[in-house]
Amino acid sequence: MKTLFVVVGPTGIGKTAVSIKIAKALNTEIVSSDSRQIYRGIPIGTACPSAQELSEVKHHFIETIELDDYFSCGRFEIEALKCLEGIFAKNDYAVMCGGSMLYVDALCKGIDDLPDVDKDLRDSLWKRFEEEGIDNIYGELKILDPEYAKVVDIKNHKRVIHALELCIESGKPYSELRTQTQKTRDFRIVKIGLTLPREEVYDRINRRVDAMVANGLEDEARSVYHLRHLNSLNTVGFKEMFAYISGECSKESAIESIKTNTRRYAKKQLTWWQRDTEIKWVSPYDWEAIQFIIHNS
Repeated sequence: MKTLFVVVGPTGIGKTAVSIKIAKALNTEIVSSDSRQIYRGIPIGTACPSAQELSEVKHHFIETIELDDYFSCGRFEIEALKCLEGIFAKNDYAVMCGGSMLYVDALCKGIDDLPDVDKDLRDSLWKRFEEEGIDNIYGELKILDPEYAKVVDIKNHKRVIHALELCIESGKPYSELRTQTQKTRDFRIVKIGLTLPREEVYDRINRRVDAMVANGLEDEARSVYHLRHLNSLNTVGFKEMFAYISGECSKESAIESIKTNTRRYAKKQLTWWQRDTEIKWVSPYDWEAIQFIIHNS
């Protein structure tokens, strides 16, 4: 049976290197499930695979769309499934690698069929958020969907805005659109989780941020500063650099904030995936154990 090997784990743990090694061993290709690496023009800030890594194995969904393009979990599910069809037509195996939890779940479990949101509506809500903050948007969500408003994390601005988008677009409460029914796939899914002691993960993150800065993160952020209002740039690394560029903080403070916020994101990733009992956890350095999973799953 066709098999998809899914490599997950916290940011900075070495998913790219392990995925390339697996793909080369199976003579197959990699589907990226990173919601930021899909955008063109920001390879440093999104820690895209290097030119050397991309030359070793064919990657999909790496720097394929523009910063102002809209891309959702639903669109990823559809396009990634189509991509897998092409890979499975010539190979029994495929590899998926990336740290975006919702993208991984979209492909492995499927997501609800939600309506497309009008671009003008999305832009208007994000403009409101920038000018007014989240409170008024959350207040409108409470009116249109009090059930979802009770459970959504108000600090997760993207989720609050997205829920309101769907309420307005569909004319129905978002909570009614969410069936959360897992879809079946016509291929096997084997999940490999990469893990290390938390202190080592955090040290790797700190060193990677230092490398990103040394490789030109500030220049890259300056090159897209005029587009800072876009959702594609509302992410760790760029938000802090934009604050420095606009004079809100020092460069040193921005770099420390990037490290802190990246560590927080890694903790969130681990919490998310530790609930998934299908994941087989292994050290990124233990190739023998990884091979055992590949050949005995």
